[in-house]
Amino acid sequence: MKKMVLQLTIENEKSKRKALKVVAKVEGVDSVAVDMETKKMTVTGKADPVNVTSKLRKSGFSHAQLLSVELIKEEKAEGENKDVEIAAIPNVLYVQRPHYYYDYTYVDRPYFG
Repeated sequence: MKKMVLQLTIENEKSKRKALKVVAKVEGVDSVAVDMETKKMTVTGKADPVNVTSKLRKSGFSHAQLLSVELIKEEKAEGENKDVEIAAIPNVLYVQRPHYYYDYTYVDRPYFG
């Protein structure tokens, strides 16, 4: 996990929402927070920091700067079970036919026979 701090030129709520949408679409982003007073965005996740910055720059935030990147260690709680069993999923795919593929039988069509 990484914690990235970016400096943006955010003027109003509309540009804040736009920046949040752009960063939220990047693969590997877990959470995004924006501080309007300091005009800084904090992004946590496994996303590439350069990719996040370039997406912001391409979407109209041309002065986006990457200020810092920190590695965060994920701490597991002591009560969590490390050996979790995963149920086996069968490799059977069931496809339901649309209603117009109804199988007509002789009983259903007594006059066509």
